[in-house]
Amino acid sequence: MTETVKNTALFLGVAVLIVITGFMQSWNSAILIVNMGLISAIMAIGVNLQWGFAGLFNVGVMGFVALGGLAVVLVAEPLSPEAWSAGGFGIVLALLLGAATVVAAVLVSRHMPKGRGRNLAMLAVLVLGFVLYRAVFDPNVMAVEAINPAAAGNIGGLGLPVLLAWPAGGLLAAGAAWLIGKTALGLRSDYLAIATLGIAEIIIAVMKNEDWLARGVKNVIGLPRPVPYEIDLQNDAGFVESAASLGIDPVTASTLYVKLGYSVLFMVVLLVLLWMAQMALKSPWGRMMRAIRDNEVAAEAMGKDVTRRHLQIFVLGSAVCGIAGAMMTTLDGQLTPGTYQPLRFTFLIWVMVIVGGSGNNFGAVLGAMLIWFLWVQVEPLGLFLMQVITSGMAEGSALKSHLIDSAAHMRLLTMGIILLLVLRFSPRGLIPEK
Repeated sequence: MTETVKNTALFLGVAVLIVITGFMQSWNSAILIVNMGLISAIMAIGVNLQWGFAGLFNVGVMGFVALGGLAVVLVAEPLSPEAWSAGGFGIVLALLLGAATVVAAVLVSRHMPKGRGRNLAMLAVLVLGFVLYRAVFDPNVMAVEAINPAAAGNIGGLGLPVLLAWPAGGLLAAGAAWLIGKTALGLRSDYLAIATLGIAEIIIAVMKNEDWLARGVKNVIGLPRPVPYEIDLQNDAGFVESAASLGIDPVTASTLYVKLGYSVLFMVVLLVLLWMAQMALKSPWGRMMRAIRDNEVAAEAMGKDVTRRHLQIFVLGSAVCGIAGAMMTTLDGQLTPGTYQPLRFTFLIWVMVIVGGSGNNFGAVLGAMLIWFLWVQVEPLGLFLMQVITSGMAEGSALKSHLIDSAAHMRLLTMGIILLLVLRFSPRGLIPEK
């Protein structure tokens, strides 16, 4: 009972901080913190599945989140008939040729005896396949990117409802995780870390440079939304009248309405995933995963296929991160590959899991909400603190300017201090694994 009271108090404490933000700053800011906190909580659950359940060290969270964002473009953006007729089908053919080349090389490796003949055959297959791939791919890419490059220049999407992009983002991330897992799982844990780190950077590099796919660094804007547009609400006489009856400005009311709509959607997804994660944790499968995590040798001796189970949990956790990435891109209304940074989408998520409590799904949610709140609020609070500290210094003082300019680094300093304090005084997190 005491543990339940403590955990409830921790969640209430974070809720109080957000409410204070609403009164002291604005409710728009407070609800935005809630929305991004909910998305971060889903990412933290995905990482907790991998690390807390199975001990898999995934440092490529950013890549799976980015794939989720890409899925929103490929699923929800309107179809571009001109781009497809100009070169879209040629690009698909080129990609199929590339995949066929890889498959052919694998078949040669498996079915030919070792020796110079096999090596020469594999080299010939790879070189010939690459030449054919580029011969088909390059001209079709140029044709697609020449179609209205200022506003499009990409193949577009399927034009489906944007909510369908969220599970699609999970499937896209799961597919990438399966490929990585088949390659790296079964080896030492540091190989998985290296593989996920490298693949994440490759994914971002592809998204930045392949304009035909999602406009690269030119970004995709104006993505469909599952909630109304603010301007439409402001032009709705009934909505304006309702806002006036509550004494709220229509502009403010419309932004609050939209953000609360996102909050409801994100909360539903979080609760569903949290329930599923809890059921998995309490199931025989969950107990088996934790047994494998604690002692792989003993689990193998009991007849468990450790590599296969690791692949399962790695794919599941990555899929959850992909869903969160799709949700975040939907909230932003745009895909901006240049904003995907390891600090935000890998390191910070790991801090959330460690602070909240590795192996505890509720701990991951608590850590996500708390750390995201601090990530947002620490910088303005740091600036205020520096202004107070330097208030007695002369104007133009080099030290004063340096301290005020350094306030932007308060985020990193605070995250480091919190991580050290938690590891020192509560190494199992705020809500430890039972």
